[in-house]
Amino acid sequence: MQRLILILLVIASISATAQKRQVMVMEIREIIDPRMKRYVDLALEHAEKTGAEIIIIEMDTYGGTLNDAKEIVDAIMHYKNPVWVFINSDAASAGALISIACDSIYMSPGASIGAATVVESTGEQAPDKYQSYMRSIMRSTAEENGRDPRIAEAMVDEKIDLDSISPAGQVITFSTTEAIRYGYCEGKVNTIEEILEKNNVTDYNLYRFELSGTEKIISIFLNPFISGILILIIIAGIYFEMQTPGIGFAGLAALVALILYLVPYYLNGLAENWEILTLFAGIVLLAVEIFVLPGFGVAGITGISLMVISMILIMLDNDFFNFEFVPMRQVLFATAATMGGIAGGIALLFVGGSRLTSSRFFSRVALTDTQERSQGYTSSFIKERMQGKVGKTYTVLRPSGKVMIDDQLFDAYTRGDYIDKDVDVEVISDEGTSLQVRRLAQ
Repeated sequence: MQRLILILLVIASISATAQKRQVMVMEIREIIDPRMKRYVDLALEHAEKTGAEIIIIEMDTYGGTLNDAKEIVDAIMHYKNPVWVFINSDAASAGALISIACDSIYMSPGASIGAATVVESTGEQAPDKYQSYMRSIMRSTAEENGRDPRIAEAMVDEKIDLDSISPAGQVITFSTTEAIRYGYCEGKVNTIEEILEKNNVTDYNLYRFELSGTEKIISIFLNPFISGILILIIIAGIYFEMQTPGIGFAGLAALVALILYLVPYYLNGLAENWEILTLFAGIVLLAVEIFVLPGFGVAGITGISLMVISMILIMLDNDFFNFEFVPMRQVLFATAATMGGIAGGIALLFVGGSRLTSSRFFSRVALTDTQERSQGYTSSFIKERMQGKVGKTYTVLRPSGKVMIDDQLFDAYTRGDYIDKDVDVEVISDEGTSLQVRRLAQ
């Protein structure tokens, strides 16, 4: 009987919770960038899955990237249920645009909204084409939600004269009281609960959206500084793997770093398929130059160029080399992160290369002992002694191929030199299954 009562109480509790209106709170309290865009996308997906009837954005930001803000605006305006914003301090620039996209705006005492002029990394105003684009977005967004579009434009352009509201020469930044007076705020509140009370929402379940542990890690790797470190590991790992064939650890480190570099940008929509393919094409060309072609020429230079360009582009929200609305600050950060990672990798090779190969850790993961013929070790499959013998190259050696010695064909390789066909060579080592040869001095 007690068990039946307990079951009925649980069912009643679940039923009561299900009947409550679900209200989800999400926060925009950082700079508007790709990480914030991904956060908003995931929050809206979560709201959809959990059946949230109302979303409240708690806002405190000085703005950020225009492209990311525009995509956030589009996502909010296409969401089927009401989205309200609580400006709990500042909604400047891109923050103002996102706020205007919401169905209702509420502000705390002392909060502000406006100052949406597009600026460059130096703090100076961006060229007029950026201001024009921002004005059009602000105007259309305000119109869609029944707000005065002229005021929205005046938040961007100081040349617009709105009589007593805003004289020409300064952009609009409203206080809470001013925003209420001119229709850019539905009310002054101190808490989210007050917003719900003003809208007669009484029986509700309020919860905050939190990123999962995995998403928090992904967000960390979207930082250009972290990307630079990953590029360093990729470059150094590839180099050490080529210097010590079979070690495995350096190659694995490079592979893991490459995955950690690509996946966050791909999931966030920054890394396009063609950019990733360009990166791998560069790696393949570099490998061909090292292992197949002699010297260092067109393939190697092209491979390195493709790798550098693709790594920079992966971090930028460009539309196939269209950087019209990509802030110069982002371009500089992406370039600095890539070049810094490459420079750091090269420095690590010169400074740490010799120390790594002589370290105790290296001796644990790689074979460092030399097995000499004098100690009884041999892997030669050639029956007679060949060292010192002279013959001709039967094929081109680049660096491996075949040689003819005493009317017999042998597999052969050089120390990395390129030797043409029908050139006199001398055997300098006959260990293993191939002969090591060098060009015979004339």
